[in-house]
Amino acid sequence: MSANGDAELVFQPARGLIGLMTSRQLSARELLDAHLQQIEKVNPQVNALVTVCADRACELAAAADAALAKGRVLGPLHGLPAAHKDLADTAGIRTTYGSPLHADHVPTRNHLVVQRMLDAGCVTLGKTNTPEFGTGSQTYNPVFGATANAYDPAKTCGGSSGGAAVALATGMAAVCDGSDMAGSLRNPASWNNVVGLRPSDGRVPQWPNDRPVFTLSVYGPMGRTVGDVALQMLVMARPSNRSILNLPPQDFHAVYDGDMTGTPVAWSDTLDGLPIDPALAEALAPARGLLTQLGCAVTDAEPDLTGVDEAFDIMRAAYYWQEHAQEYRDRPDQLGDSVRWEIEHGSRLTVEDLGRAETLRARAYDRMHDFLDTYRFLVAPVTQLPPFPIEQHWPETVAGVPQTYYREWMRVCSRISLTGNPAVSVPFGFTADGLPAGLQIIGRHGDDLGVLQLAQAVESATGTWRTRPARPVVGRDHRPPPAVAP
Repeated sequence: MSANGDAELVFQPARGLIGLMTSRQLSARELLDAHLQQIEKVNPQVNALVTVCADRACELAAAADAALAKGRVLGPLHGLPAAHKDLADTAGIRTTYGSPLHADHVPTRNHLVVQRMLDAGCVTLGKTNTPEFGTGSQTYNPVFGATANAYDPAKTCGGSSGGAAVALATGMAAVCDGSDMAGSLRNPASWNNVVGLRPSDGRVPQWPNDRPVFTLSVYGPMGRTVGDVALQMLVMARPSNRSILNLPPQDFHAVYDGDMTGTPVAWSDTLDGLPIDPALAEALAPARGLLTQLGCAVTDAEPDLTGVDEAFDIMRAAYYWQEHAQEYRDRPDQLGDSVRWEIEHGSRLTVEDLGRAETLRARAYDRMHDFLDTYRFLVAPVTQLPPFPIEQHWPETVAGVPQTYYREWMRVCSRISLTGNPAVSVPFGFTADGLPAGLQIIGRHGDDLGVLQLAQAVESATGTWRTRPARPVVGRDHRPPPAVAP
């Protein structure tokens, strides 16, 4: 295949690539080679992939081709080059969690999501960059450095699944996984013009998992199109006896079958009063009209989210204390400022605090349930501002409103994390400066398919996902990783 053909190939939707492979117009090895060439060309400028396992990927691609030669398709992800977030354990592949404390850590088992993707036939390329322990929506860490935005390398890519979003946007992977506690699948998807789904609590089982009933953090898929995300949900979103929380399966093949005529939709500019940067608001302004054109019955309405910020803060801090207290005691100098801030907050919590957080969450869940009884979907911004400079750890102000801590500006996502609803970021538009802006579609608990069906309708109407980034600026130093896994 020509160099130009390779360049086109790596930006094709994953579903189309599988069709080319299963019809034997393309081999898994040819597809892998095209992606490895793209990684060599682009990754030094954006630093999205932090560990690349070319030899292992070649073995997996060869196995996919051998299976197809015998008339057998490995699974829904047959032969697709995939990258896994550096928070997800990968057997035999370095997994650092973005922390110098684990810089040489090589797990002996796979996270369940990773294993399911492998069992479905994906070809693991390596690991994607993440902030330290996934802390914050700016992807940088002391092990690998920062990941640049695919559309402007001088800007942040968001996070914490930032490496995944940039790998997809720049054609270095066909599908990626990620995790989301405060917006970590949705925020970087929005800022890099790809699709990121935070599934309903209990939709995607997690293992290993020391806190099996802690539901603020979920795993989920990321892709260039809604259809590619639905394809991954066929693999990820199945019940498991490893998990205490399991929702019944949904038929994600039906992602293209949604009819939105008459569907009641709540449109929220601010998600209950949050500051929104005018440049972002301008980019999203046509969304309400588009929803009406799609046949939705749109009403301006805000859910009552009283107490959700306090409850989220308490539960997240308690998690950090439980997860990282020993590391804090032993090596506090090896932990970043944001991680220490969360741990120290957690250390001061009382039983009364934890009880209050549970009560606030239960009440918020009930109010959101009632709100979405009236409206099937809630549509809002994904972020509160456009991407900020990559040198900044977090923005000091949003629309003139001071931000007092490192993740305050992500409450438009963390509020939905607290209520446990499925939420997707789908590409919608661009700011006047050419930076991507996604639309957040929130649904009833368990209606992950419905959320993706509305996202698919938006995607088809706009075609925004087809706008690719220009070639990254050569010469920026983002501390590119070694080309071969240790």
